Amino acid sequence: MILEAALEVFSMHGFRGATIDQIAEVAGMSKPNLLYYFPRKEEIHRRLISALLHTWLAPLKEMDERGDPIPEIRSYIRRKLEMARDYPRESRLFANEMLQGAPRIIEMIEVDLRNLVDEKAQVLLAWMEEGKLAHADPYHLIFSIWATTQHYADFDVQVRAVLGPDRNGEGRFEDAARYLEHLFMHGLAPRGARAAG
Repeated sequence: MILEAALEVFSMHGFRGATIDQIAEVAGMSKPNLLYYFPRKEEIHRRLISALLHTWLAPLKEMDERGDPIPEIRSYIRRKLEMARDYPRESRLFANEMLQGAPRIIEMIEVDLRNLVDEKAQVLLAWMEEGKLAHADPYHLIFSIWATTQHYADFDVQVRAVLGPDRNGEGRFEDAARYLEHLFMHGLAPRGARAAG
């Protein structure tokens, strides 16, 4: 209950703007009761961010080096868009932390996230060397997928406002998936496959 309430408050107000009083109110409990479980706001935030990072890394971990590169990347894009759809508060919580310089999770980013991205960058490079993908910087490819998919969570209000009432329903995620798949798959197709397509 506390973590769910804290997610709501932190995702709306950021770490600095959130207070223990707000979290207790959203959780429907007294401040002393909340403080019994979490004596400091930092502890609640750290618990949320740790769980979030685990969830956030899962789609990239699923990219299988033994798989066919194009379907693997397409699946990764789909999983990231599903997360944008299903976990918008978590995405905003993470974005807020990044905008503040990641003071509470920099170690996790410099170790866990970096190690995973290094590992998957090597997978992408191997596919490129084998001629299965066009050559590109694998790190910037991963960053581009993050940026384009998480936009639909972090800037959902903007997306819905611009698309208007006829296009801003749940179908916007499927539209985004088709567009991003085309964009990335066309750009990553080996040169001969692009000419043929």
